[in-house]
Amino acid sequence: MYRRRALIVGIAGQDGSLLAELLLDEGYEVFGLVRQPVSSRFDNLEQIRDRIELVQADVLHELSLVDVISACRPHEVYNLASPSFVPMSWRQPVLTAEFAAVGCTALLEAIRRVDDEIRFYQASSSEIFGEPQEVPQTEGTALAPVTPYGVAKAYAHFITRSYRKRYDLFACSGILYNHESPRRPLDFVTRKITKAAAAVSLGLQSEVQLGDLDARRDWGYAGDYVRAMWLMLQGATPGDYVIATGVTHSVRELADCAFARVGLDWEEHVRVDESLVRGKAELHDLVGDASKAREELGWAPSVDFEGLVHLLVDADLERLRSEPELAETV
Repeated sequence: MYRRRALIVGIAGQDGSLLAELLLDEGYEVFGLVRQPVSSRFDNLEQIRDRIELVQADVLHELSLVDVISACRPHEVYNLASPSFVPMSWRQPVLTAEFAAVGCTALLEAIRRVDDEIRFYQASSSEIFGEPQEVPQTEGTALAPVTPYGVAKAYAHFITRSYRKRYDLFACSGILYNHESPRRPLDFVTRKITKAAAAVSLGLQSEVQLGDLDARRDWGYAGDYVRAMWLMLQGATPGDYVIATGVTHSVRELADCAFARVGLDWEEHVRVDESLVRGKAELHDLVGDASKAREELGWAPSVDFEGLVHLLVDADLERLRSEPELAETV
């Protein structure tokens, strides 16, 4: 029986693992590229470890990627590999540029050399808009990144477009806005808040320290967003797509919703720590218009903001009840 093959670069992360599960459900043979030895423990892949094949390679080394692609012979390649925690990009700007920008270029060049019929997905980001010139943003909005992460992603966005035009590759960029799941690391404010709400409700923690409560984001569910990635590579024509809910919520609203889920008043347990406020690095007015994805891909988010927060809190409650030692204050 004929099976499509996919290679996911960055398979061990939130999006990579969710995408792997989706592709398996769609009948794909799934390969995952990792930097660590394939014998390493990858928590997000535990449930599907025996159904996928991991390969080790250096995403910055073009010949290494050529070898992997030649061996796997994928029909689709998904590039999800780059540091995703934006504040970290200020501390490691060179590393961020290497993985997000150079890594994408190396992948595109490897694909061109091995098989230019391979369909390619590049994980772009709303951070490429930085200080947007229009609200909401569309695929035609001018790029104005302000963080090292955003700048590197903008390069990858442009080089993907360049290879599509120059070599006629089927290469798509998904301009994804913030998307969360229980697999999101605790560095991210969503998980920081929902874990704290769960821990406080269980008597394992008393409070949580946050930065700017008025910071707003367009938050969606990661499971919905990886489906959009897949849909992009199933179409007749490649392109770029904004993937977003079109609605923003504040950190204050997130805290209110999370603590309400466990019957608590957020104001009694949230403390503002000025050192956590991003100041001039804070981005504003990032909200996406996903009309093109709705019309051309038939995509729409299935989980709203309240449903997303409830999902995260419930998952943290379950995790803490089974492993209470995870409740150390963050």
